[in-house]
Parts: sequence; C-alpha cells; structure tokens
Amino acid sequence: MSNVFTSFAASLRAGHPAYAAFVGLTEPLVTESLMRDGFDTAVIDMQHGLHTTQSAILAIGAAAVAGKAAFVRPPVGDFAMASRMLDAGAVGIVAPMINTLDDARKLAAACKYPPMGERSWGPYRATGLTGLQMGDYLKAANEITLALAMVETREALDILDDILRVPGIDGVFVGPSDLSIALSNGAHVDQFHPDVDKALTHVAARCKAHGKIASCFSMTGARAAEMIGRGFQMSSIATDQVLLRNAAKAEIAAARGAAKPAGAKSY
Repeated sequence: MSNVFTSFAASLRAGHPAYAAFVGLTEPLVTESLMRDGFDTAVIDMQHGLHTTQSAILAIGAAAVAGKAAFVRPPVGDFAMASRMLDAGAVGIVAPMINTLDDARKLAAACKYPPMGERSWGPYRATGLTGLQMGDYLKAANEITLALAMVETREALDILDDILRVPGIDGVFVGPSDLSIALSNGAHVDQFHPDVDKALTHVAARCKAHGKIASCFSMTGARAAEMIGRGFQMSSIATDQVLLRNAAKAEIAAARGAAKPAGAKSY
C-alpha cells in the first residue's frame, strides 16, 4: 500500500521539493488548516512551541485528516520522545542541537530499527496511518521514516560530513537563527547574515555529496523558494504564530487605512 506516509521520504530523496508549516500552537485545527491551505507537511514543534506529548499526537492526526504527513521536533536530547513520536505516526524527526557524533548516533538509534538502530517495537499508530501490517512496517520503517539532525552550531558545521556518514541519519535541517547566534558569538540573530548564507550553501553541497536530504527553516516564502533553488529538498516557512500575526497586522492596517465615511469614529 502506498500513501503519503509511505511515499513522502522517497519523494524528498528523489528531489521533489516540500514546503513545511512550522506549528507551535496546540489547537489541532491550526495544523489541519495549514495542511489544507497548501503546505506539504508540518513540523510539530515541541522544543520552542507549546506542544506537549498529547497535543503533538493530536497534531499528527490533524495533518493526516488533511492528507499530509507530519514531522515532530522533540525537545533537545529527548531521543526517547523521538521514538515515541514515530510510533504515533510522525513521518520523521527534526532533532535540535545535534552537535556531536554521539548525538547523531543516539538520534539514529532512537529512530531506526535493528540492525541500523535500536528503536523499540510499538508502532501502535504508525501502522494504521501507513496501512502496513506489522511485519511489513518493520521491513519498511527505516526507509519511510526520516531522522533529520539539526545543524545550528559551529560544532555541528565542523563535523557535518561525519554526521552525514552516520547510518540512520537521513539528512539535516538547518536552524539559521541559532546558527547566526553561534557564528557571531552571540552578537546578533540574523537568518540572512552572509555567514549563515555561506553555511547554507555548504550544507546543501555536503548533503548532495553524501546523497542525504538537505532541509532548513526559512522566514518567508520567497526565502524558502530560494533555498529549494539552491539545492534544499525541504524548507519550512515562518511559524504558525508569525503567519497569524503578519496576516492580522496587514489586514488591520488595511482596514484602518481605508477611507472612512464622514463623521465616522475609530474605536
């Protein structure tokens, strides 16, 4: 059986671009709405977003209702949660602050079944979403689920090739805000800084050399399209809260700037 949960990873590996919604709000309808409005996937954020275990599981289901597969970003170092979210039906894990080879190996171990990793058996919801029987899921899981290591520090950049060589690491996800802070030694947060831009180019090139997936966070749709054009297979666009705030500001500005009838008051 083939559906988005069994084919999404192969689509990324084949070079088909994907745009992700970064979802920190816990209301499942937020995730469902974003998926219905054109995003290809979601990254459910448990690190900086408001998501808990329960709300992340509900968000995965909300994406599924809209016919989309979702990633989860667990808290830093919570590899047990990574495994649990794959059991709950996440198509992949975006793991923050993978700064050492030990981090990368722990991520792979949590996300992949033997002989590649040490993921414990219990895909209670993943089998339902994929439509695979237990034995078939075991055979397919290491290929159809993704472990993406976040590159956010000088340390991660320095050992990028080593991270990409770890069996079970399917690719990386660049966090440009943290990377800009790290590269500037805390002087600024600037996703568009030339040093960050140079690092993005380097990441895309090294992922291509290793045959791994390059993905990243982008603040705007235009930037996301640029990243896809520069060799990234997946880019998120802003966050749900940023999209909401930007839309609200634009519409209220348009309303307040519109001509008012004579004698009308603004409250």
